[in-house]
Amino acid sequence: MIIDCHGHFTTAPAQLADWRDRQVAYAEGRGPAPDPADLVITDDELRAVIEANQLKLMDERGSDLTIFSPRASFMAHHIGDFEVSSVWSRICNDLVHRVSTLFPDRFAMGAMLPQSPGVDPATCLPELHRVVEELGAVTVNLNPDPSGGHWTAPPLTDRSWYPIYEALVAYDVPAMIHVSTSCNPAFHTTGAHYLNADTTAFMQLIQGDLFADFPTLKLVIPHGGGAVPYHWGRFRGLAMALGKPDPEALLDNVFFDTCVYHQPGIDLLTEVMPSSAILFASEMIGAVRDIDPRTGHHFDDTLRYVSATKNLTDQQREAVYAGNALRVYPRLAARLATQAATAGA
Repeated sequence: MIIDCHGHFTTAPAQLADWRDRQVAYAEGRGPAPDPADLVITDDELRAVIEANQLKLMDERGSDLTIFSPRASFMAHHIGDFEVSSVWSRICNDLVHRVSTLFPDRFAMGAMLPQSPGVDPATCLPELHRVVEELGAVTVNLNPDPSGGHWTAPPLTDRSWYPIYEALVAYDVPAMIHVSTSCNPAFHTTGAHYLNADTTAFMQLIQGDLFADFPTLKLVIPHGGGAVPYHWGRFRGLAMALGKPDPEALLDNVFFDTCVYHQPGIDLLTEVMPSSAILFASEMIGAVRDIDPRTGHHFDDTLRYVSATKNLTDQQREAVYAGNALRVYPRLAARLATQAATAGA
């Protein structure tokens, strides 16, 4: 089995973006607040966009199941206030839940949280409870920078985040550390801000002692961990200078995905990081959608790179494909076991 732990609903029907444009206009004082009931997307429309896009590519490339969350750049927590984020999160989460219900063998739900700059993260708890208890989410995306590139939030090790971690631990649900759109012109959203955030999050974890308080908390850092694997020696040296444990000690709790879009990058990731800390992912359909003229294949067809790397044994490769994900996402493992039992009954 091949589980892609990083997928976003980037192909939602146009009505979603149209509704969001009206909500943004409201947040900016240019119109009335749109009614969520005005957003009508049928099951047939959802089936059409999924079958023509994500499902088509999954079948062509050979992946079996995708952990599917709202479009990361659409989270845009910097827009409006908490109420705006709360309404938008509920709409987006309900949509990906419907996809996971329409295609239960191919998609498992991931959720966004209604974060807002300067607002206590604990305000996200009602939606976190709802998506796990009522919608069956197996993970949530946690934005370490709701300000959209200005980094006004405290580090992830700050106690203000602890109510979120307490809930995640209680549910045995991991979080993917994933920022959203950059509103800072110095940081391109997917080329700079995303990778900056991945790197920043890991450095914050080195500087703090989060897992002493939450020894079972699991965090996934996407996009191959940003600069972390490439500069592993730097991070080890900085940890020594700060009087902190070797960063490898974090790898019982921190995991990196394979959203790295060339073979040398995957080779580096799999050489530097233990295979137990790597989760297969492609972020398809995401930031990089073109075909690499050097290979003739899509940049984001990461299954090719993981299959080709010589740094993994067959057993390790199988763990990267699925075994590690089933360990990191226990609610997904339970769901698949239930599906298998039902099919065999």
